[in-house]
Amino acid sequence: MRKEKKTSKLPSECTTIIVGDKQTADGSRILARSSDFDAMMAINFEVHKDTDFGPKEFIAKDSAFRCPLPEKALGYTGLPDFQFPGEWGSAGFNSAGVGESSTETIFSSAKALQFDPYVPDGLAENCTYNIVLPYIHTAREGVERLGSLIEKYGSAEGFGIGFIDDKEVWYLENACGHHWLATRIPRGHYFVTGNQSRYRRYDPEDKENFLASKGLIEFAIEHGLYDPAQGEFDFHEAYSHDGKDAERDDTTYNYPRVWGLQAMFSPSLRNDVTKNTFPVFAKAEEKFTIPKLRTAFRFHYNGTEHDPYLHQNGKEPYRPVSIFRTTQTHIMQVRPDLPKEIGEITYVALGMADLGVFLPLYQGVKSFPKAYSKGNGHADDKSAYWRFRKVMTLGMVNYNKYAPIIKEAYDKLEAENDQRQKEMEEAYLKLYKKEPMKALDLLQDFSDTILNHALEVADDLVNELFTRLTYDIQQEYMFHGA
Repeated sequence: MRKEKKTSKLPSECTTIIVGDKQTADGSRILARSSDFDAMMAINFEVHKDTDFGPKEFIAKDSAFRCPLPEKALGYTGLPDFQFPGEWGSAGFNSAGVGESSTETIFSSAKALQFDPYVPDGLAENCTYNIVLPYIHTAREGVERLGSLIEKYGSAEGFGIGFIDDKEVWYLENACGHHWLATRIPRGHYFVTGNQSRYRRYDPEDKENFLASKGLIEFAIEHGLYDPAQGEFDFHEAYSHDGKDAERDDTTYNYPRVWGLQAMFSPSLRNDVTKNTFPVFAKAEEKFTIPKLRTAFRFHYNGTEHDPYLHQNGKEPYRPVSIFRTTQTHIMQVRPDLPKEIGEITYVALGMADLGVFLPLYQGVKSFPKAYSKGNGHADDKSAYWRFRKVMTLGMVNYNKYAPIIKEAYDKLEAENDQRQKEMEEAYLKLYKKEPMKALDLLQDFSDTILNHALEVADDLVNELFTRLTYDIQQEYMFHGA
């Protein structure tokens, strides 16, 4: 009997990029994140329907957390790890058109945690998606619900979480056990973070752009985390870890990603990669597009001395954005001038983004091909996750030789999909007012076709790479002179 491969406990750490609508070429807004964990942890697409009879209580499968829930719940999609359906939802939109990305692992300072420690049975990263997204109707409401839950139950660990709708994007960072700060992302800026709390400024009088736990500044003053005599309140300085610890060195694990992405988007910035002086919000010198964000999530210091794949160096000190143990990367886009069914898209690349393909998941789609919901911790020929994972695994055997083959095929597929999306959306807009059901059928058929065709491309790549690898090995072990 085949035994399922057990997963190891690896750090769940990610990279987040958020873009205001005045920084995008088409006026859309973006909430995006890579989910970096364990390559053995297959991701399955999940669909929940609107209900008036939802669960009355959330009981976590992999932590001690539990809490009551409203029975009335919105439908929503998620991208959970195969072991935890109904948890670790990660990214998607609900039926009201609100999206959430949960979570970016961050770390509070040891000093802050002395006075307000994490709560072992409080909100952990596993639960913050599924107990919030089904019950909110705006991005701001998402912050308010999550914030109230943090204050009531406490946080079990550090996290940053984003919310997006057709009017704004919000991002929340927790500070310690029961405190937090959220900011509305400025429309004319972008925000980048990699496993660190990034917030600095907080104006408690500016309710339009800031939300926070009650007494956030007063708590910092009371416990010596902030001295008003030293100047304006700095959230990062008061509450966040920065520097070295037993698990991770920020100067090589976190700073380089922010430094590299800001250099990509804003070349005129002169950041020092060794110092955490990066602007919290920055302006890009060219407007953002979906292809540009795909490139950003594939970033690994390409072609430089710090490129681990070019130099086949698994011990490279600078942690790349795109790593092999990424389980999925999502780019959530809201185009408010379109019906939410097609105006809200989550582009998802299963596995490592650098050797993966981003596929569009429209908010109006009601189901996904079965292959996208059946992966587990052992490779197979049926699940989408493992069919894509096999491509990137073969590519990493000889990255410099095989990666170009993968990239060429996926670049072509993404370009074709981009064009097909434009054509489908034009047809949808002609239908949806007078024949809404036909429009939804059109959208569903399009989604099924796109997702199934991507699997065919991946299978062809596996065979092509396996053929080339077979030839290469034969050449290495010819023994023609024996």
